[in-house]
Amino acid sequence: MEKIKEVYMYLLGAVVVALCFFLAYLLIFTPIPESNRDIVTVAFGLILSWGGAVVGYFYGSSKSSSDKTKIIANGNAEK
Repeated sequence: MEKIKEVYMYLLGAVVVALCFFLAYLLIFTPIPESNRDIVTVAFGLILSWGGAVVGYFYGSSKSSSDKTKIIANGNAEK
């Protein structure tokens, strides 16, 4: 069960980061009508913040803290 949860976590993280790159590509190469420019900018900012949260989790202290909690819960902590 834990392994499935971990696979979905990595999959969701990869999808969010890929979406950030895809939207950046679209913003660079697709003209945006002036009437929709604000909503596109806000939506892109939201997606970028999701990507930042994903990167912050996997490469920040949250991941190592989560791993440490799992080790302690399993009773495998080295002394």
